Amino acid sequence: MASDAPRTLTVDEKFELITANIQETIRPDIIRNVLAVRPLEIFWGTATTGRPHAAYFVPAIKIAQFLRAGCKVKVLLADLNGFLDADKAPEATLEARAHYYERTIGALLRAVGVDLDNLQFVLGSSYQLTPAFSRDLLRLSKRVSVHDAVKASSEIVKSTGDPVMADGIYPMMQLLDEEYLGVDAEFGGIDQRKTFALANDTMTKAMGFKTRAHLMNPMVPGLSGGKMSSSDPKSKVDLLDEPATIQKKIAKAFCAPGKVEGNGILAFIQHVLLPYSQLQSPDGKTTMSVVLKDQIEPTVFRSFNEISAAYEADQLTPQIAKKVVTDGLTKLTTSIRSMFEADVEWQRIAAEAYCQPAIPSKSTAKCTPQELSKEWKV
Repeated sequence: MASDAPRTLTVDEKFELITANIQETIRPDIIRNVLAVRPLEIFWGTATTGRPHAAYFVPAIKIAQFLRAGCKVKVLLADLNGFLDADKAPEATLEARAHYYERTIGALLRAVGVDLDNLQFVLGSSYQLTPAFSRDLLRLSKRVSVHDAVKASSEIVKSTGDPVMADGIYPMMQLLDEEYLGVDAEFGGIDQRKTFALANDTMTKAMGFKTRAHLMNPMVPGLSGGKMSSSDPKSKVDLLDEPATIQKKIAKAFCAPGKVEGNGILAFIQHVLLPYSQLQSPDGKTTMSVVLKDQIEPTVFRSFNEISAAYEADQLTPQIAKKVVTDGLTKLTTSIRSMFEADVEWQRIAAEAYCQPAIPSKSTAKCTPQELSKEWKV
């Protein structure tokens, strides 16, 4: 009887899958050396600030690829980093937001086919408030200049004027995360490059810790053309949006005819829908069928280069591309929305975390200033 289990990948195939769609890798030799003897251990960290949105499918797909390559993956719920980042996560909401992120990201990963038994969620404050971590943070603060620390956080921490001490503490905590999570590599966006470069230059020389590899995704454009952000409703699709809302937002999205660069619609196809099709395929091959302009039968695309060429030639029009993304997003978010609507505890956590229901029509409750001022207890 034939087995449905995916075939075993070679070291080269694992490396290719791990680095697929990655914009830059620092120390790829570390990854290859580890893969030759054992599974790669890697983590992705996310500060628990605004509600996760559709751009989170990009790291979710990469996590699914890491797992397909046999990696051991940890997802760091960086609650304290969220608090340090211009108070994006008020102290009273830290615990609830961490719970919300764990449930939401767990549902998102299931939507792209990830078996949660193969990865681990870790709460940052579970070890970042220990005496050992505090001691290492002080040691590191003696070896990293204020200039280098603030520079490392310049693209990931919101600026509200003159730098504050938290702006320098934030990246130094991230440097230590690699050691305390016991990994070989860290995965993040290209906006974290300065932090990753500081880790590569500092951790072995200054602290005696091993050097890690760093993988960086490109920043995916939002619906309005810039970065997709929780703070800009026009740039994002919420993971709990109804199909009609998704269709309306995608219809209004910036999608210049014939222009591939900076196109959020095409970027979503490249970084989410195409690799998702590969992960779902029994033979591991990328395929996407689309009925192009003036055609009746679908055209099968096997790479983003083919899709780009069709878009530049106006065979794949903005309207058709938007329908592809609308259909794909609706399919991926349906299970997330269903799980949320069936989970009363998740709904309660959402209201506590964001001072309003995740589905606005369900209630008009808001947090009061007094509720926001409650102290958070560790």
